[in-house]
Amino acid sequence: MIHEHVGLPDGGLVLFGAIVLAIGYDVLAARVGGWPWWRTMLFLGGCTLLVAAFLPGGGGFREHMARHLVIGMVAPLGLVLGAPVTLLLRGLPRGGARRLGRLVHGLRPVAHPVVALGLNLGGMALLYFTPFYGWAAGHPGVHLAVQVHFLLAGYLFTWVVAGPDPAPRRISVPARLVVLGVAVAFHATVSQLMYAGVGVDLPVPVTDRQAGATLMYYGGDIGELLVAVALVSGWRPRRAARKREPRIATHGGWAQVSTRRAIAAAQDGRPEVTVGVTASGPR
Repeated sequence: MIHEHVGLPDGGLVLFGAIVLAIGYDVLAARVGGWPWWRTMLFLGGCTLLVAAFLPGGGGFREHMARHLVIGMVAPLGLVLGAPVTLLLRGLPRGGARRLGRLVHGLRPVAHPVVALGLNLGGMALLYFTPFYGWAAGHPGVHLAVQVHFLLAGYLFTWVVAGPDPAPRRISVPARLVVLGVAVAFHATVSQLMYAGVGVDLPVPVTDRQAGATLMYYGGDIGELLVAVALVSGWRPRRAARKREPRIATHGGWAQVSTRRAIAAAQDGRPEVTVGVTASGPR
């Protein structure tokens, strides 16, 4: 079975990074006036879950699946809803905010729900339907790379589907709900195949495999339901556009502004913050 022990040479860097992120976020949130306390709690909660998921464990496929759900779904949701990019835009000097805006815009090739979904589902198919899972059992470094992949892919998917931070492009909310529905169907199908032992390549005891499949079935549904709630709770259906670019919507709405105006908005603490991208500002 895949190693669940995560020692310092294996997952220590991830543990250290999560702690540094939590401290840095908390310090910056304290410096930025009027930052919502509940966003801080969500981000710190996501970091705490990451630390817990990368701590040494007893092993077993059921524990592997629990870690997979936390690292790939639950922790990224907390991190994304903490709106760290918007916090950075408000706290960075003008030059730093410009560079951050260019960095976000440079993610355009992957910042699409369909691409993010493919990264998630492709990684899962490779892990559970090929000999890759068994091969990774003897390679802790490969196991760490798998976990990091699910963390980054989960964050990317949650960000482009339901994140409040600026994104290079946004498809409509109904379209994002369709993508989320595809993810729900895929997870349900994989968990059922896993429970039945059809098509999967998992060198683990049958009872352990079935326990992990059950956890994936129900835990995946809960995680995706939370993403859907985050998406629709911030949805403000747009009426016919009055103007083309540049435009700034009302509080919490969609915005597309120039780099200079976006940075000024961030430094003034206004919620409708974006740098050369389209986004829904956090409230």
